[in-house]
Amino acid sequence: MEPSGWPASERTDLARAAIVATLLVVAALSWLLTDERMAGMDEGPATNPGSLGFYVSVWIVMMAAMMLPSAGPMVVAHAEVQRRKRDLGGAAERGGTAAFVGGYMVVWTAFGIVAYALFELLRSLDVDALAWSRNGRYAASAVIAMAAIYQLTPLKDVCLAKCRSPLAFVVGSWRDGRLGAARMGIEHGGWCVGCCWALMVTLFALGFMSVAWMAVIAALVALEKLLPRERVAKGGIALLLVGLALCVALAPERLPGLTVPGHSEMPSMQGAGTSMDN
Repeated sequence: MEPSGWPASERTDLARAAIVATLLVVAALSWLLTDERMAGMDEGPATNPGSLGFYVSVWIVMMAAMMLPSAGPMVVAHAEVQRRKRDLGGAAERGGTAAFVGGYMVVWTAFGIVAYALFELLRSLDVDALAWSRNGRYAASAVIAMAAIYQLTPLKDVCLAKCRSPLAFVVGSWRDGRLGAARMGIEHGGWCVGCCWALMVTLFALGFMSVAWMAVIAALVALEKLLPRERVAKGGIALLLVGLALCVALAPERLPGLTVPGHSEMPSMQGAGTSMDN
């Protein structure tokens, strides 16, 4: 019996359950906050992201809602290795797992800012051919088809393998201390972005202010990371994306959950974003 009165195996199970519960609670609260902040703002593929401050605040909460559940096994693996090192008398500062999650979120925040900059650059070009009433639906469809193709590339395989092997990643990349844990979180976040960036771009093609499409993309991310049969998950998601691309190109008005842009290509969200920053 351990000095605390709990067998080691039971303490490990309790610690693992506490971490998973914490991640799920944070994700659930993030979903609720996202739903509240984004209510009525979905304008489909033409959605204006608003001011940078508003966008970043929304993006961080979105990533917590979408990515933390599927990152759970990696976070648990980090916490368990840290606990084991502490039990063996090694250097393992408390708060390392929180620093790991923080580093992970920093990478996804950086990705969101880059996506914002590219999206705004494209909008600033004011290319008439990309208006929804002209070729906009085909451009959105092409983005989704690109994501389907990426599902089958060797780079996707490499990145997904890192995300699907939590213990191997944590042991192979271990760094001591909270700063080391943050660096590990950044490294894992890089592999995760490499794995999921195309799915996130698909979210922009469908309307990133749509909670419904957020849920769909989050489910796809979780399925490919957590399902036992990796190739089945990847191939199934690729086929789903192909079907989605065809629907957007040929019959967008019949696609459930898709807000088809109207004649205005520049929805008035800038003011809303600015007001929410204050």
